[in-house]
Amino acid sequence: MTQTYTAPAGTRIGHVHLKVSDLERSIAFYRDVIGLEVMQRYGPQAAFLSAGGYHHHLGLNTWESLGGPRPPRHAVGLYHTAFLYPDRPALARALKRVLDAGVELDGAADHGVSEAVYFSDPDGNGIELYVDRPEAEWPRDAEGTLRMVNERLDLRALLALADSI
Repeated sequence: MTQTYTAPAGTRIGHVHLKVSDLERSIAFYRDVIGLEVMQRYGPQAAFLSAGGYHHHLGLNTWESLGGPRPPRHAVGLYHTAFLYPDRPALARALKRVLDAGVELDGAADHGVSEAVYFSDPDGNGIELYVDRPEAEWPRDAEGTLRMVNERLDLRALLALADSI
């Protein structure tokens, strides 16, 4: 009989490391649009960025990808990197910053458990910016099973929140 392994409570994803074609362009995007801080450069081919002074949430490198093309949209690989914001006003300010930078959104959704916006970085890597709802508000069926949804997110209302802060 095969025993199922369950990761211990408290386990989380620590960071994401992306192959990019142009390190300087990617640093500028993640610094100036997303708002991450450059924590360290690793020679001319890699950089480590974070929010809040952590050693790194995001690694960028050109070790195998310098000057490379964007992958086809339907290629296998990472779907998106998700950035969790502490509250709805913070997400609203982040969305405004993204739009002010001229970045085109790929989508936005209310998932019941969270509200999210989606777009891509200059290399076509998907990005999700989101905020969780309190767990007590998560949609569940009669048996208590989580029932996430994919409904329309009111971007105007979210952006109005950014303007009112």
